[in-house]
This record gives sequence, C-alpha cells and structure tokens, in this order.
Amino acid sequence: MKIRILLLLVVMLGSAAFISVKSRPEATPVRASLTGLPLVLGEWTGQDAPPMDSRVMAVLGVDDHIERTYFDAQRYPASLYVGYYQSQRSGDTMHSPLNCLPGAGWNPARRGQISIPVEGGDPIEVNRIVIAKGLDRQLVLYWYQSHGRVVASEYWGKIYTVLDALRTNRTDAALVRVICPVGGADGAAEAEAERRAVRFVQEFFPLLDDYLPL
Repeated sequence: MKIRILLLLVVMLGSAAFISVKSRPEATPVRASLTGLPLVLGEWTGQDAPPMDSRVMAVLGVDDHIERTYFDAQRYPASLYVGYYQSQRSGDTMHSPLNCLPGAGWNPARRGQISIPVEGGDPIEVNRIVIAKGLDRQLVLYWYQSHGRVVASEYWGKIYTVLDALRTNRTDAALVRVICPVGGADGAAEAEAERRAVRFVQEFFPLLDDYLPL
C-alpha cells in the first residue's frame, strides 16, 4: 500500500510539474456535445437527471457532462454519468468514484475488474465495485477514457495524461460510470445486476467515439 501511495504521489507531482510549465496552447479536438448521446439505446430509454448543484459542478470542474438514467424493457434502471475534461493542465482533473461515493454514504463492499466484449474492438477492462448503504447495494462499473484508450487504473490514467501531453499536446479525457441496483443480498442478484450493466455498456460504448475524441 505504501508503494502504491508513493507511486501515485510521484506521478501526480510529476504530472503537475510538467503540465504547469508547458505553455503551448493545447490542441482542442473537434467533437460532439455529450448531450447528443441518444436517449434511446436499443431497448434502453433514457431521461436526464436534474441539473447538478452549482457547487458540485465547481468541484467536478468538467467541461461537458451527462447524467442520465436509462430503463430497459422491464423498467430496470442503469444510471450513466460521463464527465469530459477538455484539459487537465489547470488543476481540473478527473475524480475517482472511490473518493466521491463515500461522501454520499455509499461504502465499497467489493472491488475488482472485469473484461467487457464490445462491438468493433478488443474487450475493455473496467473497474467493478459493489457499494452498500445500509441494506441497499449497487453495482458500479467505471473507467477512464481518452483518445480511444480505455483505462481502469487511476495510476495509469495519470501516466497516460503526461505521455499524451508530451506526444500530442493534449490532456483531454473522460470518466465514464454506470450504476445499477442490486436487487437482493445473494450472489445471484449481484450477478444479474452485472449482466444488465454489461449489456447496457455494450449498447452505448460504440457511440462514445463521437463524443470523446480519438
């Protein structure tokens, strides 16, 4: 654990030092606004969440985002959040859900990673967390995405930010998060929540290239 903390500190300090001294105007790729993501995705139909509080938006520091709940044909919900950062040079960086969810009373009960087959490319590796608040449980899938690259590790996400700044003069990236309720306390309910969450990811993931530039 100490090694991981030291590694994170070194990466973050190195990133901050490099990005702070790099004065060239950052390349701004052309992309569509996330609000254009379809409200109908296969059998899933979405509705926008209420606007976030201005104080929350100030903390997030995103340049573009969507927060929606989609429902399948059986009215099972899947919450989708995508936060896009056009630049991470000036202090606005992606926030890990592991830092945000406990603040809302949700505590991680199980953590791991899973591989999800997606259309038109290799499977993607994403974080899988089961969170709990009292008797309620939810399944969370999340990852960091930039320039066509999907990364589960926050540490590697920081490293790629520095490398991309060096190679392409870009630090844009996004956090993608899906939350699905777990309908019971047993393993079968958790497995069913994962199955639905994976099916939802497979539905929208191929569309993200239009909104998260390569």
